[in-house]
Amino acid sequence: MPQTPRDRGERGERDSDRERHHHQQRPRKGHRYNDSTSELIEKPTHQHRRHRSESQSPRKKKKRYYYPEDETTESSKSTSNALSAGALSQLDAANAGDVRWNSNGGAKGTERHTDVEEERRRQERRERRERRRRRKAVEGLDVDRHKDKRKQSRVISGTYLERGAEPYDEKVVLVDQRVRMRGGAGSVESEEDEARRRKRRRIDFNVTYTAATIGGLSVMGLNETWDDSAKANENVPALEKSWEYGKMPIRGVNVGGWLSIEPVITPSLFDFKTSDGVIDEWTLCSKLGASRAQSTLEQHYSQFLTEADFAGIQAAGFDHVRIPFSYWAVTTYDGDPYVPKISWRYLLRAIEWARKYGLRINLDLHGAPGSQNGWNHSGHQGAINWLDGTDGTLNGQRTLDIHSQLSTFFAQPRYKNIITIYGLVNEPKMTYLDVDTVLTWTKSAITKIRANNLTAIITFGDGFRGLDNWQGELQDFSNLLLDVHQYVIFNNQQISLPHSDKVAFACSAWTNQTLRSSDKATGFGPTLCGEWSQADTDCATYLNNVGVGSRWEGTLNMLSTPGGSLDGSVLSPTCPTSNSPRCSCANANASPSTYSPAYKQFLLDFAEAQMHSFEQGWGWFYWTWKTESAWQWSYKDGIAAGILPQKTWDRKYSCGQGVDYAGMGLAENY
Repeated sequence: MPQTPRDRGERGERDSDRERHHHQQRPRKGHRYNDSTSELIEKPTHQHRRHRSESQSPRKKKKRYYYPEDETTESSKSTSNALSAGALSQLDAANAGDVRWNSNGGAKGTERHTDVEEERRRQERRERRERRRRRKAVEGLDVDRHKDKRKQSRVISGTYLERGAEPYDEKVVLVDQRVRMRGGAGSVESEEDEARRRKRRRIDFNVTYTAATIGGLSVMGLNETWDDSAKANENVPALEKSWEYGKMPIRGVNVGGWLSIEPVITPSLFDFKTSDGVIDEWTLCSKLGASRAQSTLEQHYSQFLTEADFAGIQAAGFDHVRIPFSYWAVTTYDGDPYVPKISWRYLLRAIEWARKYGLRINLDLHGAPGSQNGWNHSGHQGAINWLDGTDGTLNGQRTLDIHSQLSTFFAQPRYKNIITIYGLVNEPKMTYLDVDTVLTWTKSAITKIRANNLTAIITFGDGFRGLDNWQGELQDFSNLLLDVHQYVIFNNQQISLPHSDKVAFACSAWTNQTLRSSDKATGFGPTLCGEWSQADTDCATYLNNVGVGSRWEGTLNMLSTPGGSLDGSVLSPTCPTSNSPRCSCANANASPSTYSPAYKQFLLDFAEAQMHSFEQGWGWFYWTWKTESAWQWSYKDGIAAGILPQKTWDRKYSCGQGVDYAGMGLAENY
């Protein structure tokens, strides 16, 4: 349809209004310039022409916008203006903040641009530059503003570690956050910087990788500062103070099944068909393949144990934590299916969590190359190829090399106050291995570790030799600790004891063993119970191995299990009634909420009797803090069920008082 002059005039006015409005509202684009040294420099900001220096170079004429209502006409130039001089002065004053006349005195039009708006934009640009400068100075970051907002997600591996956490780029390095990098002790941290620092702390201290290594092991983004002022509870010294070992009892707990997985602790990881043959970490990783194994295990590492668990450990009254980990946290070898080095990051994370809650650390190498005992918790169930077999010598040397790396790393000053106990290898099976070979290797390991200036107490396993047989051994070395693990359930004679006798055994037999071992005239000397449990049966799922039964019910058949033997097979019940009436695991494996009051009382008394016994030496570490369903092996669940002390030192049972559990209605066969 053809337009009339009126249509064109109205449309032209509307277009002019839109164009003028767009000019007023359009934000300026921000750009960053870099000089030859890649330093950030400011882009020259727009200046009004009256502030510009004169230049002989040609300049593109700036487009101006004119508004009909402001244009001066010939009649407006006349001195016969209807407004008086006073009225004009008042009008000029009122418009001073809203109208800026051009350099030609307004003869050709006006530019509408408020001083307030222009100053606001300049201030915003200055604040953005200052924020980038501060962030770069504090964190060593060059922020890509276009990637600041990223979608929150959960990626199992790599740098995206926690569900819901803001991801960090792998190139980012969190640098030293000491006061001197913020301008000295007198500097004032802005609210924005403080919020960013707190957010990083919530995400995690080592959420990024760095290239820095010590002893060939990555520092994993650790900051250079640490705080050892925390203490686990009011009964013990802060980390920065010395612990009087041998005088103050250790009351600790293991975090087993986390960095070295075990079927009894996390049976869900071993939920396969029998024909798949998944019985340990070796076969699990082989079955899953490298990619799925990595994602499965990192999901386990990130979810099974968290900072909240360390807070709970402190709240329960513990003062030490034993952290089992295996050699593939450090390295792997040709043919190994294990996921390498991922657990190393979580080990360092656990140490910092422990530091936060004032908990001292007992480092425990739970799985050695070749397997030191052939049990599933060494990583590879079956033959022992550590200091024995075709590759025994090679695997012994590999373990020494690993200790060389570990001791170099943990000799750093940041670990001096927190890693106070350092384990050589968990449960070497010295009833099978040559004793002299193991002792020679132990001496070499101690020498190598001390040469790297690690000052922690070195602990070694009793190897199931019997505590009395350690009398006089390794006396040329100082600062050593003998580690014994005490359970009634793996011994056919002890598991068959009635409930009252089990408590009495803990009070008498284990107390006497501890005292004899702690005396150098009759034993080694310093002695610690590194593992024990309140469990009075071996009924827990997969406790004896995947796919085998229990001593309690008489269904344990180790003959069909790799590494099994005739001595390990128990095909007749060993509960106190000898199956008359029939022995059953149903009650022992049930939820503690279903336990009878008498059974709960027995379990609590049995635990407190063992605590008393092991504190006659250097103390103890309970096995373990947390499980999926093995209730009597989980201290966390034991507290909730009322079958373990709410505080490790708050106990009611005293050895010698005697309790008739049968008279209370507790059956011996369940």
